[in-house]
Amino acid sequence: MDLTKIKNKIKYSPTWKRRIHHLMFCNARPRLWVKWFLNPLVFHHGKKAVIRRQTVMNVSPINQFRLGTHSTIEEYTIVDNGVGDILIGDYTRIGLRSTIIGPVQIGNHVILAQNITISGLNHHYENPQLPIHQQGVATAAIRIEDNSWIGANSVITAGVQIGKHVVVGAGSVVTKNIPDYSIAVGNPAKVIKKYDFSLKKWISTK
Repeated sequence: MDLTKIKNKIKYSPTWKRRIHHLMFCNARPRLWVKWFLNPLVFHHGKKAVIRRQTVMNVSPINQFRLGTHSTIEEYTIVDNGVGDILIGDYTRIGLRSTIIGPVQIGNHVILAQNITISGLNHHYENPQLPIHQQGVATAAIRIEDNSWIGANSVITAGVQIGKHVVVGAGSVVTKNIPDYSIAVGNPAKVIKKYDFSLKKWISTK
């Protein structure tokens, strides 16, 4: 049996997609049989990875979900891979009450503080004759590189790439890419410091 052919048939057939979606989801959440019996067979959790009990895991095998070694997802966080993969590296902590909607890739040793929203999903809105929920969605992957720290109440919008060892200040709205070894703050977030390796200190960009 060629699983790739079966997967592609489902992916490119609206009829099959509707049938599979109805079978696996109820009100945009995975059915219990998916959570209890299917997810444990296909999702990877690294050694000593922790997902707290009050976390809302809206995940299914339609897309990937991976949590790395020694990584933690704190309570009241929402994780949803319905429209894209969610891949979380090793020794990474996802803070309380955060929301992660794929496609999102988070590296190793990353800190997400509290109440952070990271969403690779956008709704189409261009046709004013239709309700927005009937116009479909678009996705653009978000990537957060190793050793970065995202401050509390920040928002990372679709398509943004955040480099290595980046600090995003609390309450920031990140709409554009942030380069490696930078500090960014504000709405929209702007880089205010960069690390100078020759001087071995953070230098203001103002």
